[in-house]
Amino acid sequence: MKTILLLILFLIISVNFSFAQYNNVQIDGNTHTPEEPSICINPKNTNYLVAGSNITNAYYTTNGGLNWIWQDLVSSTYGVWGDPIIACDTTGAFYFFHLSNPSGTGHWIDRMVCQKTTNNGVNWSNPGSYFGYNPNSTTEAEDKPGVTIDPTNNYIYVTWTEFDNYGVLTQSDSSRIYFSKSTDGGITWSAVKRLDRLGGDCWDSDNTVEGAVPCVGPNHVIYDLWCGPKVRNSQYGIFFNKSTDLGNTWLSQPIYVCDQPGGWDYMIAGLQRCNGLLASACDLSNGPYRGNIYVNWTDSAGPNNHDVKFIKSTNGGTNWSTVKKVNTDVGTKEQFLSWMTVDQYTGYIWIVFYDRRNDASNNNSTDVYLARSTNGGDTFIDFKISTSSFIPVSGIFFGDYNSITAYHNKVRPIWTRLQGSQLSVLTAIVDSLVTSENSITETLPVDYKLEQNYPNPFNPKTNISYSVKEKGFVTLKVYNSLGKEVATLVSENRESGKYELQWDASNYSSGVYFYKMTVNNYSETKKMMVIK
Repeated sequence: MKTILLLILFLIISVNFSFAQYNNVQIDGNTHTPEEPSICINPKNTNYLVAGSNITNAYYTTNGGLNWIWQDLVSSTYGVWGDPIIACDTTGAFYFFHLSNPSGTGHWIDRMVCQKTTNNGVNWSNPGSYFGYNPNSTTEAEDKPGVTIDPTNNYIYVTWTEFDNYGVLTQSDSSRIYFSKSTDGGITWSAVKRLDRLGGDCWDSDNTVEGAVPCVGPNHVIYDLWCGPKVRNSQYGIFFNKSTDLGNTWLSQPIYVCDQPGGWDYMIAGLQRCNGLLASACDLSNGPYRGNIYVNWTDSAGPNNHDVKFIKSTNGGTNWSTVKKVNTDVGTKEQFLSWMTVDQYTGYIWIVFYDRRNDASNNNSTDVYLARSTNGGDTFIDFKISTSSFIPVSGIFFGDYNSITAYHNKVRPIWTRLQGSQLSVLTAIVDSLVTSENSITETLPVDYKLEQNYPNPFNPKTNISYSVKEKGFVTLKVYNSLGKEVATLVSENRESGKYELQWDASNYSSGVYFYKMTVNNYSETKKMMVIK
């Protein structure tokens, strides 16, 4: 009887291992019709995160994203009108940037608004501060802010698109990329500066300069990148500018980084609209890739086939690498709406995106994937993080972007889910808590093997060794006693050899855990115990 019970328990655990996914947490449901989300983590305490979504939804969590509290963001003077971007400085203050909709003016999105919280999202400044406002114009519109904060001085830099008259199709110089900064924590803002030189139209499509996202490098250098036309109606690409004096002066002629085939404005089946606008980031960690500039976007690889793309510069934007495809699927399935961040503690690059590689029935079934690079963008691995697919409908607005934040191996992507007409916003609990991994091979192993961890029981760290007989893609994951995946320790190709890593379970409760290694046709599971 005891043998039968143990066998049943083993089968249950095995089934859970087979189907376990990253823990998905719903931040908001259809009650608030959320979409176009943004998220940021507090580097001082990674249990605190703040998020936002269209149009007035603000959220905060105090336990690393497991539970969320919703608030209705109010700016009594300037109004709140979408395009939320969340940022956090090194003091732990969060900033919520958005478009405006001031009552009684008859002028929609006439400025950019910044609201601030110093208690992790519990209370927000009201009405906040603003920038980009032109009191002499009744038609100019400000759109799509991009934000970065220099961690060495907490200066805030924002770039965005200004339209002479939003939605009016002309071929004149009527849309442009603007820059403003705050050196006092978002209280006041500098006069705007123009960063582009080619300009664009106001149609909010491929011939419009759009989607500017800044980032900060070492020595206070500011970088900015955006999408737009190189040659109107025929050639589209990505542009780059930089400032070495805190944003006071910029390159007189922006650098053309690379082409964006098909432009940034394109359609995806099942969506009301889509785009391939970029995300940028610079490595400020103390790792080997410090100073690298990274750019991520999506563009067309052929009819009904868009891919996630990546390019980098290792010399401050003077030269750029060849364009790399991030998604690792083979075929012509759609990938779209990507966003990128760099974990400034580890230097790892993380990219979240929608993916239809598993859409066997061609009914627009959509998953969410995460890509990671630990070597400065030379190679990427990607894996599914959504627990279930969804099928969107084009009659419901889906938003123009998602977001992702990471610090010290805590990774929190955020995305919109549109199942039929029901909108929701979710995150995934992705904790990569390996503090080190080293090859300890003296002679090549003759077999695959997963060693028992030591010490065991442990508090809070333990060592795990494994052997790889032949080169292959190794996954090593940790599951709780219910078979739910709680951490991914390895998810990369490994050469033949023996490896050892250390897992830090500081953020996990006492109890029994299982760790499972899979490589080629080999799989093995062992038990370990955390005692606190």
